[in-house]
Amino acid sequence: MLTIVAFVVALGLLIAVHEYGHYRVAVACGVKVLRFSVGFGRTLYSWKPRKQKPGQDTEFVIGAFPLGGYVKMLDEREGPVPPEERHLAFNTQPLKSRAAIVAAGPAANLLLAIVLYAAVNWYGVEEPKPVLASPVPGSVADQAGLRGGEAVQKAGFEGEDLQPVRSFEELRWLLTRGALDGRDVRLQLDAGREALLALGQISSREADAQLFRRIGIVGPWTPPVIGDVMEGAARRAGLVKGDLVVAVGSTQVVDGQQLREIIRSSVQGGKAAAQAWQVQRTGRTLEIQVQPDTVQDPATSTAIGRIGAFVGSPPEFTTVRYGPVEGLWKGVQRTWEVSLLTLRMMGRMVVGEASLKVLSLGGCDRQERLRRLDGAPAAGRGGGAAVDDDDCTLQRRHPSLWLTFCGCCLLIRPGGVAGPTLIHEKTIQALSRAYSFGHGCHGLRGQRMGG
Repeated sequence: MLTIVAFVVALGLLIAVHEYGHYRVAVACGVKVLRFSVGFGRTLYSWKPRKQKPGQDTEFVIGAFPLGGYVKMLDEREGPVPPEERHLAFNTQPLKSRAAIVAAGPAANLLLAIVLYAAVNWYGVEEPKPVLASPVPGSVADQAGLRGGEAVQKAGFEGEDLQPVRSFEELRWLLTRGALDGRDVRLQLDAGREALLALGQISSREADAQLFRRIGIVGPWTPPVIGDVMEGAARRAGLVKGDLVVAVGSTQVVDGQQLREIIRSSVQGGKAAAQAWQVQRTGRTLEIQVQPDTVQDPATSTAIGRIGAFVGSPPEFTTVRYGPVEGLWKGVQRTWEVSLLTLRMMGRMVVGEASLKVLSLGGCDRQERLRRLDGAPAAGRGGGAAVDDDDCTLQRRHPSLWLTFCGCCLLIRPGGVAGPTLIHEKTIQALSRAYSFGHGCHGLRGQRMGG
């Protein structure tokens, strides 16, 4: 319920800001605004401010369904306009004025995105440190020689100057851009080492929910500690919360990601093989036989092993905070990067160079949630409960971040004009990883600016 309420409030804010951009510029250009509406359907509440600018008599409305909004302006194409008000009609304005009114809504959302990003940067957020988990076997990171536990000091696209990396989320965003743009990423690690991730070998058609498994960096480093134990193989074997796994068979376990991969890959010939685990518990070293259960992975339709327990304790966190100027500039940069990447990927999908599977990239869908069992490091402090190995962690802790994706989304308006805006479920998954929304153009004329 809280999620639904948060979604409605955030959506209402985005729509209101978008429509307010249209409204303010229309008034500044001398166009008479008849109605400012946030939401569709039955009117829940309406009012007219006592003090309005000369020539204005705007009715402000809140509709029952907060799935869009519009600003209705005086226009001769919609009905008779008194001769004395003809100069206030939208269609009689110069081209530059009409263009400014149309562009004002998306511009307002971009400004909102910048402000929200800057506010988060100024306030500061706790994010996982940029310490790498063990790479997925056969992945790009594995081929680059990464083994897990490396701290990333700097990173950047090949051929460009490397920039300091302050958190795992910064690194993840760089990898996302590199994979979708086909650009290799160079990492400067601790002890002066460097690694080149050949992301150019990943086709944009492969950009789906499995993208980070192909890259091989699916989460920050976490100790291989057992969390909450459910019904299943872990309980049958006698594993308890807090057990530290140091080895499986002859393989030394260095982090939670490696342990999860060992569990997942235990299936051979359709059946999971028994494993000899060496665990440390209250200062003692125990040998425990674990027989993982065989389940179907809905993401890949292949058989994998599971033990019915959360694997991986919380990673180390660091507070990421920027000063006034740097925080604002970072907000501008991120808004630009998100907007550009969104437009670029949508363009690629239109011409067939990118798969529609990119719409599920990073989404908090059911398939990813299933990975919590035996599948992902805990992102919260304490409790030992694991969460998805995707960006949902950041969204849950900082909902204002996915909000900014919504603002950038409204930059894209087919034809640049017209019409109430409706929600599109696929765009929700694509742009905000959780809740963002898109919009369509329904053929109404230019005097009604939809948001």
